[in-house]
Amino acid sequence: MKDAIIVTGGAGFIGTNFVRTCLATLDSAIVNLDKLTYAGSPENIAALAADPRHVFVHGDICDSAQWQRLLAQYQPRAIVNFAAESHVDRSIDGPGVFVQTNIVGVHCLLEAARAYHAGLNAQERAAFRVLHVSTDEVYGSLEPHDPPFHEATPYAPNSPYSASKAAADHLVRAYFHTYGLPVLTTNCSNNYGPYQFPEKLIPMMINCALAGRALPVYGNGSNVRDWLYVEDHCEAIARVLEAGVPGETYNVGGNSERSNLEVVHAICAILDELAPDSPHRPHAKLIAYVTDRPGHDQRYAIDAGKIGRQLGWSPRHTFDAGLRTTVGWYLDNRQWCETVARGGDVGQRLGLSVGGATEKASKP
Repeated sequence: MKDAIIVTGGAGFIGTNFVRTCLATLDSAIVNLDKLTYAGSPENIAALAADPRHVFVHGDICDSAQWQRLLAQYQPRAIVNFAAESHVDRSIDGPGVFVQTNIVGVHCLLEAARAYHAGLNAQERAAFRVLHVSTDEVYGSLEPHDPPFHEATPYAPNSPYSASKAAADHLVRAYFHTYGLPVLTTNCSNNYGPYQFPEKLIPMMINCALAGRALPVYGNGSNVRDWLYVEDHCEAIARVLEAGVPGETYNVGGNSERSNLEVVHAICAILDELAPDSPHRPHAKLIAYVTDRPGHDQRYAIDAGKIGRQLGWSPRHTFDAGLRTTVGWYLDNRQWCETVARGGDVGQRLGLSVGGATEKASKP
């Protein structure tokens, strides 16, 4: 298959959006490798079935034999890795699967890519890339007045999820310095947008509000995240794949710091406007404060100056515009939410398995 890109985790949230971005902007064929765990759904890519450039492969990045077959069959010019367990609360309850997918899986990918790269001719070797998509959570937590994370910020992961991603990042770096594998790493802030599995903050709040259920806010809601619209993130990844320097890391952020409570109030206000017939208006009355999760990082913020200076990327969406588009998408795709949420523990509080923590809620 000419000029192919293998995308792992391409039926998940960011992966689905990236596959769509590639098909809309590139001539490359996309080989979409996904295990279809609870957060990866055929519904996300159903509309792509008619595009002959999109090939879906149901598989596991931990399967070394499968990697050999895929690389031999499709001869890709790049591999972009989104495949990951990514929900912090789930990593608290069960860290083993995070180690398996996020660390062992990345090792299997890198070993397969190293062998494949070694067998390419000089021109193909020069063009080949492996891009590993990671998170700002590897850097740990910031105090309110600390400067944002930059690419040289020391790693200090505080959850099993972020620790597993940090380990993967280190493996990727090592394969560049030890074996010369042409790798790229991106570390992004919190994504939001269409196709996000409704266990994450923004889609969960939208769905709970429309159903008249409590909107669970951890602690006092003061935890701050930098919010990045997923379409902007995908454009950044495409730009890094096109022009990034092998061995380099690029931070990708939305320049949109908001506390969790600010985000929830903004969602409620948009729902009040866009869903005027909802019997649960004003939706902010549903906000309930619940026991904070163990090890909850206080603040994340990204300095995306490097990718801006060197590659000319910057986010196109403000948080207000992106959130409004996102709420509108979920309102227009209620059936999608119901379909993908089946069997995913959506609406159940996770991450309370440490220290005998118990659930409690209070109204604001």
